Amino acid sequence: MGREYKIKFAVPGNYDPAALQRKLPSPIHSAATGDSYQYAIEPDGFYFIDHLVDRTVAAVALQCLLDEALGLTDVVELTEP
Repeated sequence: MGREYKIKFAVPGNYDPAALQRKLPSPIHSAATGDSYQYAIEPDGFYFIDHLVDRTVAAVALQCLLDEALGLTDVVELTEP
């Protein structure tokens, strides 16, 4: 269980996520509790799950994704699917 977010925007066809991946904190918390967060890049934006394991790490990751999206477009929509 966790909190899910969709950062909606039109992802450019030539988008290279390499720089984003270098900015994101490691999601690995521990073998027992699992990852702090997960994300996916979809044609209509980023999908993000905060697994409520390490809220600080997940918050930094969500902020990185929001910053990345706003660097690619002027307007994004943040929703809970």
